[in-house]
Amino acid sequence: MRKLINSTYITLDGVIENPAWTAPYFAEEATEVAGEITNGADALLMGRATYDGFSQAWPAMDESDPSTGAAFFNNVKKYVASTTLKDPSWKNTEVLQGDLVEAVAKLKAQPGKDIVQYGYGSVTAQLVKAGLVDEVKFWIHPVIEGVPNLSTALSDVKATFELIGNRVFSNGVIVATYRPKATA
Repeated sequence: MRKLINSTYITLDGVIENPAWTAPYFAEEATEVAGEITNGADALLMGRATYDGFSQAWPAMDESDPSTGAAFFNNVKKYVASTTLKDPSWKNTEVLQGDLVEAVAKLKAQPGKDIVQYGYGSVTAQLVKAGLVDEVKFWIHPVIEGVPNLSTALSDVKATFELIGNRVFSNGVIVATYRPKATA
C-alpha cells in the first residue's frame, strides 16, 4: 500500500500560508530533503487553495534546472480535492470525485510510490481524522510572521503522533517527521 506523506512549512508562530518566508532557508540541505520526498513519490495530492497557488507558480519555473523541482511538480500525477474545480489546466491533474476519504483510500490502495501532500488545511484534517495520513513532516522555520496562524480550524480532529526522525539544518530549520501513533 502506498503511503500518504504530508509535508508542511511552518513558522515558529504557526503560520503555514503563503510561505514566501521559506525562500531564504531553502539551501542545499533543504533541497536534499525535498528531493528525498519527491524521489519517493509518484503522485501529489492537493486541496483547491494549494492547487491554485501551485498551478500558477510551477509551470513558470525552469524544468531543466534540477534544483527548482519544477520537472517533478509539472509532470507528476496530481490529484485535487475540490468541489468547484471542473477543468484543471495544469498538466496531469485530476479532480477527485465523490467522497474525499474514499477517493484517497482508493489511491493509496493502488500500486505505486508515495503520495505527497503539501500544506495543512481542511483536506489534511479530514484525512488525519480518517487515519489515512501515514507521515507528517513539519519544516519548522526560525521565523515569526506575526499574522493569524493555522487558519483552518481542526475541530473534531484528534490524533497522536510519534517522532520518527528529525533533521536540523545549519540555517536553523528543523524538519520533524512524525507518524500516527497506534492507540491502545
